[in-house]
Amino acid sequence: MINPVAFEIGPFSIRWYALCIVAGLVLAVYLAMKEAPKKKILSDDILDFILIAFPVAILGARLYYVLFRLDYYLQNPGEIIAIWNGGLAIYGGLIAGAIVLYIFADRKLINTWDFLDIAAPSVMVAQSLGRWGNFFNQEAYGAAVDSLDYLPGFIRDQMYIDGSYRQPTFLYESVWNLVGFALILIFRRKLKGIRRGHITAFYLIWYGFGRMIIEGMRTDSLMFFGLRVSQWLSVVLIGLGVYIILYQNRKKAPFYHTEEEN
Repeated sequence: MINPVAFEIGPFSIRWYALCIVAGLVLAVYLAMKEAPKKKILSDDILDFILIAFPVAILGARLYYVLFRLDYYLQNPGEIIAIWNGGLAIYGGLIAGAIVLYIFADRKLINTWDFLDIAAPSVMVAQSLGRWGNFFNQEAYGAAVDSLDYLPGFIRDQMYIDGSYRQPTFLYESVWNLVGFALILIFRRKLKGIRRGHITAFYLIWYGFGRMIIEGMRTDSLMFFGLRVSQWLSVVLIGLGVYIILYQNRKKAPFYHTEEEN
């Protein structure tokens, strides 16, 4: 088993979980800053947004997680802030981040669709890296299986939990998001007919579909009315993505690639 603590600085323990999140954040910011000038968005605006959105997203992710396990946290209020042990729900972070993005774009007079289209692939690659924090914390796993011989030894050993090998659902989602990120880069470079909002819509559909399937394999999911909460939200994301494509096509929204860029 890999120690979830990467290293210590005096009395402070730095966990792999936090390092994975920060690594994903840094890469996401770098990618967004590279694409932003093409949409006449200042790199400083990306940094300003992240400085606000990141802590709000962390709070949103934790609040979402706590609300769906409220009985436990009412009995153990001291653990509400213990995010170093895991318990950050991605959907909560996405919702909080989206709200901040909308307000920020409105205040800065930035087209919201342009900002979303820039953010979507960055968020996807950040999620791919962030899922490895679940690996180090031995969480977000699936049902017991006989063996994991198809995986490298370090993953197989870490997925031996409570006396059984577990499906590495964190890995499935990490790879799924990485493939989605690669597809967005290809679409953005090769397809000249994509409109504003289409990249965001693809993210919602791709992530929603993958999360809906993978969530069904997990054994530690938050439940709501007999189904996993994330599966309910995945259906909403897919529907929203389809709606955005239809809506943007019907109103003949501007193409993502403008004449000036070409």
